[in-house]
Amino acid sequence: QLQLVESGGGLVQPGGSLRLSCAASGFTLDHYVMGWFRQAPGKEREGVSCISRSGANTNHADSMKGRFTISRDNAKNTVYLQMNSLKPEDTAVYYCAAASDPFQALCRMGQRIPEEYQYDYWGQGTQVTVSS
Repeated sequence: QLQLVESGGGLVQPGGSLRLSCAASGFTLDHYVMGWFRQAPGKEREGVSCISRSGANTNHADSMKGRFTISRDNAKNTVYLQMNSLKPEDTAVYYCAAASDPFQALCRMGQRIPEEYQYDYWGQGTQVTVSS
């Protein structure tokens, strides 16, 4: 069964940090661009970050630049999202997703984070709440 499972969410105070993990089972991640998305209550889901197949390139949404870092360990079949300097407006359900990228055309330098429809697999989400 092909599956992505997120973990690491929780309650954190403003200014704090969290590290989210996304573990894949049933397939290997090294053929996929990986992305993180989030959805806050009453809002549409938005792209947070993406990372190329090799990990050589990453892109982040403007509001996360300098605070969030996406990384991957293909040997462990896992992708991470390190979130620092968290703000209450970062409160959301965070999802990881995998996009097949046979021609290595996605998440290249200067490109936008791939759109939701470009992803093939999604995790179930993990809640992040930033509050004092």
